[in-house]
Amino acid sequence: MDNNMILKTALRQSAYDCCCAPEDFVAPQNSTHVSAPSDRARRYLELPHICNLVSYGTNVVVTGQKELLPEIERFLESMPAVEHCFETPGLYPLNRILEKAGARICFMADYFLPDIDAVFGYEQRCAYELKVMEAPEFAQLYLPEWKNALCADRKHLDRLAVGAFYRGELIGLAGCSADCDTMWQIGVDVLPAYRKQGIASALTNRLARETFERGLVPFYCAAWSNVKSVKNAIRSGFRPGWVEATAKRDDYIEKMLKKDV
Repeated sequence: MDNNMILKTALRQSAYDCCCAPEDFVAPQNSTHVSAPSDRARRYLELPHICNLVSYGTNVVVTGQKELLPEIERFLESMPAVEHCFETPGLYPLNRILEKAGARICFMADYFLPDIDAVFGYEQRCAYELKVMEAPEFAQLYLPEWKNALCADRKHLDRLAVGAFYRGELIGLAGCSADCDTMWQIGVDVLPAYRKQGIASALTNRLARETFERGLVPFYCAAWSNVKSVKNAIRSGFRPGWVEATAKRDDYIEKMLKKDV
């Protein structure tokens, strides 16, 4: 597998997610597509989308409700550059369009793809023992401290993990979720007392290698404002792949805000 194959795999998966063709993400023009459920989409997506913007840097591909797409097309045409569609001034007029569906932009995320040379060219190490674990070995680890590495709501998708141990105690954990047929998503947690020692990058890098050995492409997601997570992605051998901005209904957002208080 090389970086070109990795990119093609990601483009194909994004096409399943967005009800379009892989070539749409590298076309010179923006495009919009009616969102629909798909058994080949990422398994955690709640489809159909109200509105979801995706960019690999060349253009913007939007998937969403059919009745919103004409106005969203005009919004895209009004933006002078791809990146402006994801910046705050551009999100204000987009939200005015989404108000008609009782929704707003909720999630803004950066997705990272592995660079083969970076992942395998320099192995990240830490001062602690690392152990590869299959699902039965981490079945009892669905605890708050490992909520990014493992997902209690989708236990059946968690397939592989790497733990960091100090004197037999688990101090860091990276987990892989089988979110699609060809790509597994990596999440990582380190106990507060052991952070800033390179544990997260060692775990992430090792788990990426293990994923490749199983013939799959690892990927990594971070909120654009999560600087620590973005730095970990880079240190672990990942590079920016694509960005997304996703709308959710107002009641969904209000529930999130109350949960965070």
